[in-house]
Amino acid sequence: MSRNVENIKFIILDVDGTLTDGKLYYDNNGIETKSFSVKDGFAIVEARELGFKFGIITGRESKIVEKRAKELKFEIIYQGIKNKLEKIDEICNIYNIKYEEIAYMGDDINDIPAIKKVGFTAAPNDADNFIKEQVDFVSTKNGGDGAVREFIEHILKEKNLWKNIIEKYLNK
Repeated sequence: MSRNVENIKFIILDVDGTLTDGKLYYDNNGIETKSFSVKDGFAIVEARELGFKFGIITGRESKIVEKRAKELKFEIIYQGIKNKLEKIDEICNIYNIKYEEIAYMGDDINDIPAIKKVGFTAAPNDADNFIKEQVDFVSTKNGGDGAVREFIEHILKEKNLWKNIIEKYLNK
């Protein structure tokens, strides 16, 4: 079993470059859009049904992120955050959990403090190379293209829970 995966209860995700491809898209009216993978959403919904909680901590602010997080029923949405570790401390206090019970996925240098503290860490395949050297798990998928799905699936397989999801759909 991977480092501390058995203790994971709360999964925290960065957004740009993790849940999305990290690119900013604007229409002719200057309206920002982002692309999210339904594969990531599927894994989040299934893991929530198994009792996992989810949070977003991102450095940028976006109504689109808030909308997607609400669709997926994230417990925590922190946007415009410079000090991500401070928000992880808040999550620990709110949910009475330890760092070891948190999994975190991020893609860039500003994620290092979180990566150094929590129980299990991951990065998308297209993350900064230094970050990929620091984490426990590197997805074969890029940010916004199923990396979060693969991260969650890895945790669930390590905890022997993925089979529950497969069986649920086989028995429908």
